[in-house]
Amino acid sequence: MSETKMKRISELQDLVFDGVTNPYVPPAELNISDKLKLHSEFGSDLDPVTFEVVRHGMWNINEEHGGTIQRVSGSPIAMYALDLNPTIMTEDAEFVYVGPYMQYMSGVADTQVKWTLENRSENPGINDGDMFLANDPWVGAAHQQDVMLLCPVFWGDRLFAWITNCLHQYDIGGITPGSFCPNARDSFDEGIMLPPVKILENMKIRKDIEDLYLRSSRKPDMVALDFRAQVAGNMNARKRMLDLVERYGPKTVKGVMRKVIDDGEKTYLDKMARLPDGVWKDRTYIECAEPGDRSTHRVVLTVRKEGRKLTFENHGTAPQSGAMNATYSGWRGSVIVAINQLLCWDQNFAPGGALRHINFDPTLGTLNCARHPASVSTAPIQAMEISLYPAYNAISKMIYADPEMREDIICIGGTSQWPATIFRGKDQWGENYGYILVDPIGGAIGAFSTGDGISTGGQARTPICKMPNVEHTEQDFPVLFLYRKEMTDSGGAGKFRGGLSAESCFIPHNTEKIIHDTLSSGNATPTATGMMGGYPGATNGYRFKRSSDVLERMADSHLVEDVDELSGEDVTLELRQIEFLQTASDVYAVLCSAAGGFGDPLDREPESVRADVEQYSVTAEAAKQIYGVVLAEGAIDMAATEALRSERRAQRKGNGSVERSDEPVVVELTENLHLRGGNYCCAKCATKLAQRDSNYKDGCVCEDHAVSSSNPLIGDPVRFIDDDPVFRQFFCPGCGSLIENEVAMRTDPYLMDLSLTS
Repeated sequence: MSETKMKRISELQDLVFDGVTNPYVPPAELNISDKLKLHSEFGSDLDPVTFEVVRHGMWNINEEHGGTIQRVSGSPIAMYALDLNPTIMTEDAEFVYVGPYMQYMSGVADTQVKWTLENRSENPGINDGDMFLANDPWVGAAHQQDVMLLCPVFWGDRLFAWITNCLHQYDIGGITPGSFCPNARDSFDEGIMLPPVKILENMKIRKDIEDLYLRSSRKPDMVALDFRAQVAGNMNARKRMLDLVERYGPKTVKGVMRKVIDDGEKTYLDKMARLPDGVWKDRTYIECAEPGDRSTHRVVLTVRKEGRKLTFENHGTAPQSGAMNATYSGWRGSVIVAINQLLCWDQNFAPGGALRHINFDPTLGTLNCARHPASVSTAPIQAMEISLYPAYNAISKMIYADPEMREDIICIGGTSQWPATIFRGKDQWGENYGYILVDPIGGAIGAFSTGDGISTGGQARTPICKMPNVEHTEQDFPVLFLYRKEMTDSGGAGKFRGGLSAESCFIPHNTEKIIHDTLSSGNATPTATGMMGGYPGATNGYRFKRSSDVLERMADSHLVEDVDELSGEDVTLELRQIEFLQTASDVYAVLCSAAGGFGDPLDREPESVRADVEQYSVTAEAAKQIYGVVLAEGAIDMAATEALRSERRAQRKGNGSVERSDEPVVVELTENLHLRGGNYCCAKCATKLAQRDSNYKDGCVCEDHAVSSSNPLIGDPVRFIDDDPVFRQFFCPGCGSLIENEVAMRTDPYLMDLSLTS
């Protein structure tokens, strides 16, 4: 074995135990055993009809793959949360297609396959009929519950492609049933971690490995069924892929795979050529790393564009802490979701070409690139979510400069931190259960640069997700829903409003008690921040009323429309409150964070605000206070509205002198900011704010407000944190336009969110 190859394997072993190595290895640099032969020949003279038929065939194979897992698995997580995703990759682990399910799962698939190629091709070998099981977050899983099944596809004696899938398993061990462990001290308190192990040989399950894998589970039968659903998905996709190769020939199919990637690369490069070079940043915060923690933890994302190359960094993010962390692969997988949706959406879930020109430069030991053995079981609902959504803001500001690409902008959506309620106990049949409430997947879609977001429209990271029917949850678990409703005023205000989120409320049913843990962030500090002057969506919220009169009201045939209608003791639940009880008369309501708005709310059409009030999306009070729209008996008082908005803009301006630029616009940077000559200027009145090598915010009128002023449903943060978050606004001193907002800690400096370098 060569010295270089030994060094590379040594580095990857360090990765498993310390998390110190970037696992993204370009295909040409892979060190693979000579025993494994790769199929890399491809045809380049494809006719258009054959190309379209074969590429759509592969897309259908991938889509059907996910549907197979759904149909075979008995898990509500697969059926209702769609917490799974299939992938097709080349022999050397470049993405061809990823599925439209839980997107970040595919973002970690290629790291797993490349690790397997380098570490398993020699011993025990990679052969036709093998499958490898893996859930080690330091190799490539999002967290331990997301179990990957890797299937090499051979044509003859050569490795032709990879079919993979990932599915969130019901329970794979750890100190908390369901394997989300909010009070874990480190990964040794969490479920079993397996680097890729060969669990199928000659298409038969190895019982020794399966027994090892299932041994830690409280529900081994359900996990075994989940695993078999994944096996069925891979087998079906593998067979269909081989049928495609047999029908059209290996060079043709491989040629189509390469062309899909190459076309994606060409489109990406064309987009990069239309954008200026520069640096874009976003900053946000996560709360409560472990039970009793009242701190906020900073998260920073930086995007650097140099020619056709993008580099993503997390420098400035807080150190790993408590039980909220994610690994490098989780961070990278999260960012790839935003890359896929904002830069590759026109490639039909084929990000492989773009990724040839995208680097990830992690600062390890941070909460979203944690070193082993950090606790990471809660990663997808905390550290990975908080890694994904800043990427929407940073990339959206980068692409705004191109008039065509700015139509692709989307603001941060709902459930930007998942308000988890983890419950367990004895169900209505006397069986043990442990589960997480799936309703927050209903989320909300953020505002667009061209229109309003979508209320309870799901989550952008899971394009085909849907909330489970109430009846399905009641059938599977001992709960009775009192209501599920959209929350008025929850969507972030703006020229275009963010989507509303929902609240679900339930009591125990046919059981004496339910044991709960909370696991949440974004309850004190909004994480669905708006963009280009848009306001944030509502924060997460728990409402718990102990010893209420709900049973008496139901006996009298009175329906409950809100928790506040009930008598009883109001209990403030902490963000990581462990093992509290809900008995028959205790009412529990969970509100998920809503979506951010786009643009200055004073620029919203008054008629749109009136319609919002009529449709219960916005209250009349918020219409006046935030949007500056005065309604009288449901109609717009236009004179009062114009006067109020003019007064608000005048109050924003301050009293200083201003200088306006007469130079032409060089770049339209945001909805509210232009570069004219060498100066950043207000887009509406051309007031000079700062020179291009400075922070434009330094030239604005800045006001810090209580964070609760940014959305009517955001309460006092002192309930949960000791830090002092503020809603920081930057106004044009010339015309009073709102240039940008920040949610920041009061002691934080202004974020320099954009800086052009060319």
